[in-house]
Amino acid sequence: MSADEVNQRAQTVEAYRLWWQHDAHWYQGVASRFGQQAANEINAEALRKVAVHVGQRVGRRSGPLPDSGDNGKDLEELRRRYDECGDRMFPRELRNASTEVEDQGDREGEGEGLIVLTLRRNFAITMVRMAGSLEGYRCPCTDIHAGWSEGLGVTLTENRAETCLRDGDKACRLLMRVATPLAPPTPVSSAPATEG
Repeated sequence: MSADEVNQRAQTVEAYRLWWQHDAHWYQGVASRFGQQAANEINAEALRKVAVHVGQRVGRRSGPLPDSGDNGKDLEELRRRYDECGDRMFPRELRNASTEVEDQGDREGEGEGLIVLTLRRNFAITMVRMAGSLEGYRCPCTDIHAGWSEGLGVTLTENRAETCLRDGDKACRLLMRVATPLAPPTPVSSAPATEG
């Protein structure tokens, strides 16, 4: 990588940081004028809308959801798509995250699979803390995952945080239980048969 490319990347990361800092101060302004609950709700709504858009773009780029009959293989592809959504919304320089499939669902091909996202560093938490708004801040992570899932066309049966950096935990552990098979069944044509 040339010096110009490194400098361009550093400027891009700095722009991300400035926008996140803006977002944290915006959040603090809404919270001080309209209350913490309003700030949390507006923040979650806005991030979910962005997440739906990101999920749709990743879905278009990746093609239809897999329906191989092998839940493990299909969930691994979905895990990869969730990672891509995260990388598109949050540059790697600003977060440290990984996903893994922990449960493939039942063996007959129907049921639920569990994908776990582990977030070890979240720049948004850092910016909200620096803006002085961490007290009362509600992380919008589950709203983001709901948006990604909606955009990807996936049905979540569970979406919750087991641990959270905001609460002082060493990492966020976010559980996304997914209905399997991932791809919806193809509708059977109800056109009347014709005799010839």
